[in-house]
Amino acid sequence: MDLLAALTERTPAGIAATIGQLVRSGDLPVGTRLPTVREVAASLQVSPGTVSAAWHALSDAGLVRSRGRAGTFVLAQTTTWLPPRYRDLASGAQVPYRLDLSSGTPDPQLLPALGPAFATLARRTAGATTSSYLGPPVLPPLESRLRAAWPFAPEALTVVDGALDGMSRTLDVLVGLGSRVAIEDPCFPPLLDLLDSLGVQRVGVGLDEHGLLPDELWRALDARCDVVVLQPRAQNPTGASMTSERARELARVLHTHPHGADVVVVEDDHSGAICQTADVSLGTYLAGRVVHVHSYSKSHGPDLRIAAVGGPARVLERVVARRMLGPGWTSRMLQSALLELLTDRTTQQQVAGARDAYRRRQREVARAVEASGGRLRRGDGLNMWLPVADERAALVSLAAQGVRAAPGSPFRVDAPGPGEAHLRISVGSVRDAFDALGTALAAAAQA
Repeated sequence: MDLLAALTERTPAGIAATIGQLVRSGDLPVGTRLPTVREVAASLQVSPGTVSAAWHALSDAGLVRSRGRAGTFVLAQTTTWLPPRYRDLASGAQVPYRLDLSSGTPDPQLLPALGPAFATLARRTAGATTSSYLGPPVLPPLESRLRAAWPFAPEALTVVDGALDGMSRTLDVLVGLGSRVAIEDPCFPPLLDLLDSLGVQRVGVGLDEHGLLPDELWRALDARCDVVVLQPRAQNPTGASMTSERARELARVLHTHPHGADVVVVEDDHSGAICQTADVSLGTYLAGRVVHVHSYSKSHGPDLRIAAVGGPARVLERVVARRMLGPGWTSRMLQSALLELLTDRTTQQQVAGARDAYRRRQREVARAVEASGGRLRRGDGLNMWLPVADERAALVSLAAQGVRAAPGSPFRVDAPGPGEAHLRISVGSVRDAFDALGTALAAAAQA
């Protein structure tokens, strides 16, 4: 293909996004030699430094490799079923560890039992009862239950196969090649992979323990972003949760910025009911402009593969229509099981117990690290963000003690600067021995 003709964006992010999408789609096969930096710069009428920055980004993502004077070539993807940042997180997972702090998955011992819900469903229904492929995608009783718990009154609501499925299908109808999306930095790596696959330009927005920083969101809107993606609570990787006050501040930015009027906000509430904080949403303040995705994986079981999506009808109707050309709907048997779990008092108590357990683990790990001279702010949900002097050295220090953590770099929109190295620590498998773990983490942070 004529790559020079396909390149129209003139920024490093735009050039990298276009080439990244072409590599992942197969339009640029493995082994393809890219044009030289000077050829691309001349074609786009930009500086060679602009193109070099794009080439570096593609190299960091594992998509291309420079062979010096021979040129820059498209690389084979060794685990093609895993997107690039997922591969970074999975690296070394096959090695046995005494304690795995890297997975971000819930503790199986804290998940509610699914057997009773399915047994009740089996007693009520002899088998699959769907008589039409054109029935409503959400069971009416489940929709009523979801609407009653939603943080704002959504115009439309549907059910999909997990939080990332909801994010993917929503972004599919909101953005296209060359769109700009504001997203937290750091954030969940598969969200970055998803945006890369859509060919969009990512604009990183910093955050603190209360969520996105309003001043940085304003600067992102200066770049004419079309969509803002955020995690309202238990932010992955930092564990930050947005306060109502911060939500009002962010809504004010979107109301008053010259380019904010048409921006849509997409919220990924991936941890749902195991969060300590209430379900806060910008949808309370921005009517008709917020899509909220609420997952039940962390609270009720990852294999249920169920999340709810609520927001503007103009967006949700397109999501539902597109699903009709694929899976059609999320299994109504699984929807019935979820409804049973949501209304069962024993299950409600189990989920509340899990929430308390994760809160205690966050508190105890933070205390133990601080007692050993380290710094680790208590967060919400499953994840904590550990500052370290050197990422690689910290991972090696923990590995020597049989502990695996997630490297911080795959979570970053932009490469971390000096003094910004981190590890993500997940507490899903941390049930005891907090003092010993705190000592290990503090030592790793200083390695």
